[in-house]
Amino acid sequence: MYWNFRILFTTALAASMSFAPPVNAQRTAKPPLHAKHWIAITGKPLGATAGAMMFQKGGNAVDAACAMLAATATMWDVLSWGGETQALIYHPQLRKVIGINALGVAPTGATADFYRAQGYRYPPEYGPLAAVTPGTPGGLLTMLAEYGRLSLAEIMAPAIQMADGYPIEAQTANSIENQKAEIKKWKYSPAVYLPHAGETREAPYAGEVFVQKDLAVTLRKLVESEREALAAGKTRKEAIYAAYERFYKGDIAEELVRGLKEDGGLITMRDLADWKVRIEEPVSTTYKGIVVYKLPFWQQGPALLQALNILEYTDIKAMGFNTPKYMHTLYQAMNLAFADRDFYYGDPYFPPEEPVKGLLSKEYAKARFAQIDWTKNDPDVRPGDPYKYQGETNPFKKLLANWTVVPAPDSLKRSGQQDRPTQNSASAQEEDGGFRRSFYGGTTSIEAADAEGWVVSVTPSGGWIPAVIAGRTGVGISQRGQSFVTDARDGPYNVIQPGKRPRVTLTPTLALKDGLPFLSFAVQGGDSQDQNLLQFFLNVVEFGMTVQEAAEAPNINSFQMRSSFGEHESRPGRMLVASATSDSVRTELQRMGYTLEFSRLTSGPINAIWFDRKHGTFWGGSSNHGEDYGIAW
Repeated sequence: MYWNFRILFTTALAASMSFAPPVNAQRTAKPPLHAKHWIAITGKPLGATAGAMMFQKGGNAVDAACAMLAATATMWDVLSWGGETQALIYHPQLRKVIGINALGVAPTGATADFYRAQGYRYPPEYGPLAAVTPGTPGGLLTMLAEYGRLSLAEIMAPAIQMADGYPIEAQTANSIENQKAEIKKWKYSPAVYLPHAGETREAPYAGEVFVQKDLAVTLRKLVESEREALAAGKTRKEAIYAAYERFYKGDIAEELVRGLKEDGGLITMRDLADWKVRIEEPVSTTYKGIVVYKLPFWQQGPALLQALNILEYTDIKAMGFNTPKYMHTLYQAMNLAFADRDFYYGDPYFPPEEPVKGLLSKEYAKARFAQIDWTKNDPDVRPGDPYKYQGETNPFKKLLANWTVVPAPDSLKRSGQQDRPTQNSASAQEEDGGFRRSFYGGTTSIEAADAEGWVVSVTPSGGWIPAVIAGRTGVGISQRGQSFVTDARDGPYNVIQPGKRPRVTLTPTLALKDGLPFLSFAVQGGDSQDQNLLQFFLNVVEFGMTVQEAAEAPNINSFQMRSSFGEHESRPGRMLVASATSDSVRTELQRMGYTLEFSRLTSGPINAIWFDRKHGTFWGGSSNHGEDYGIAW
């Protein structure tokens, strides 16, 4: 079966090589994917194969997305089964976009006072005290039960085969080796990650069969619960939710809590039992007649909507692609939107209530646009006051007045370094390496669509190497608690407390035109995600690029917002640009006050689907960065 899909994939790629880009477009490193029936794209080739298998079984795009999620969560690198899952689903019968919030929460005892007493300004980046409750199992099971059509056993089959042993790729194997000192701090992690303990190289070798016995047992327990429920006369949906109950309330939960407690974790059985996936109404804005959807303000996605609102007050296309004026305009608009993110975004299920109406107001965007200095960078861009645009008084005026772009020095201990590296800058100072790694904290993305009209965009993450393995479950626990703050001066809506979700960077996107899917897109890369997705969207809408051209096109990145990881630092005026940027553009940007750093690749892997309504087909794109790609038919 696997080789049949390899032939299918190769044939699809060969067919798409005949694509001729427009005269004004760059030639792409990867060909676009073309499809009539279905398309599946994700961060690992084996993951995309798992999605294709579901389509071949008669599944829809939700089934395919769930299988890709299960497979990628089994391949470690940037996410695990103990991580979190965020999704947007276009439901063709309802003709609406549905949000899936499967982000874990801070556990019992995880208070701001607790972390301050431990000597942390922010929760640590690694280890059990960075953990929030696992969200990915609940998110996958909810999506499958509510919107899929295949069984859990069918969806889980590729992931279980991989847990029994799959040939590990170099990226993950080398990441394990590089992080082995951290891995050895936890009781159950070394036995999973380091099959060659005591040797010079303790991690698996690229191509070696990597076995996760405990995880395979856990995944089989989920399928077993479904099978037993069906045998007892339960419906398909009820049987899938029986697996949900076992993970969060049964023997899997008991072992997870027991094992994590041995490593100093705080998660309790009550924390797992009380946590629930939330099916949500997304937020949206319009840009030139296109409706762009994001999940609500517990993640950074609305910053892209705010930036689009700001940019609507200027003529982006007339500036020219990646001219100094265009790059400056993007940088300033993003800084304005992300300054609001840093101050106002947080878990909407906890007070205070975020000023959603004001933040997404077109009039507020107009006022923010008027603040742009067209001659130079403003290193002191601050959050605005959206409350007046929803007829209310800002309850945090004093905190707003005292906001600083760069957090003040703190004597509390540093919390470590994020593990996901970025590929930039020969010119950057070595001492900034940890900051850049944290800024680009990893995740992956999943995009799926089918001829029935189902579309799914997912950004799962958490439990990345070097995760704490929770007992004998084989489940790596999320480190997403580090995105909280412990002091209201660092963001009054995002202060940690038990049961609360951190404000995260994970941000799937769907765009509709004339009421039908137009684009589905997502990217990995921490705080750079909505920066890169904004530029991808403009590349398609304003500059007429195909999804593959837009995914590979050079971007800029601002580091002026506060990082969501590590020490939550910022670097005002720092801009990442492509190494190929001309001397004249470099000179003009430097004259405007920017400190430049350079990279051949300027974004994480953007994965996207464009819906060709004229021909009734799909176009798939995945940038020339990392291992992401897809299969289409």
